[in-house]
Amino acid sequence: MKKIVDIEKAIQSISDGMSIMVGGFMAVGTPEFLIDALVKKGTKDLTIICNDAGYPDKGVGKLISNGQVKKLIASHIGLNPLAGKLMSDGKLEVILTPQGTLIEQIRAGGSGLGGILTPTGIGTIVEENKEIITIDGKKYLLEKALKADIALIGGSISDTKGNTIYNYTTKNFNPTMATAANTVIVGTGKIVQVGELHVDNVDTPSIFIDYIVEGR
Repeated sequence: MKKIVDIEKAIQSISDGMSIMVGGFMAVGTPEFLIDALVKKGTKDLTIICNDAGYPDKGVGKLISNGQVKKLIASHIGLNPLAGKLMSDGKLEVILTPQGTLIEQIRAGGSGLGGILTPTGIGTIVEENKEIITIDGKKYLLEKALKADIALIGGSISDTKGNTIYNYTTKNFNPTMATAANTVIVGTGKIVQVGELHVDNVDTPSIFIDYIVEGR
């Protein structure tokens, strides 16, 4: 399968109602040009799994502002006042999850596990409607694994097979999300030939990447 495609081909398989993981932390590491293309396409009723809600005009916040998101699973939404208003008005379902728990749920999804056990949230509203398991006298919440139909990840450099590296803090959620979706699209800043990336520097091996789109 040819992995290097234009942006229209890459997002062609994204349809209404799908679940999408989006890399990034405060939109750092988010493939903005893929988000812009999805905004232009108008795909709606999406479930977005991301660290946060981005900003109203940046990151997944652009999808929220355009009314395309039905459900958001994130660790916080404080940077996006619109997301908070939509949640309060009952127009956006938001599941707030402790950040460490969220990334471990995604990691579990990518590893083929059913979920994780964590003490985080015990004794708070986080534990509501969740199974509590006691091990050696200590209580843990069972948090189910997270997977998605699509992952949009932001690479810094990718080779023609999809081996990808992320510069500095753009790494954040991207490598983990690349393992936990049925289809993974990397929006990368630069494409190089196989062999130009040293194997020790590769963060996401090519086996996880389905489509590569070059852009800024």
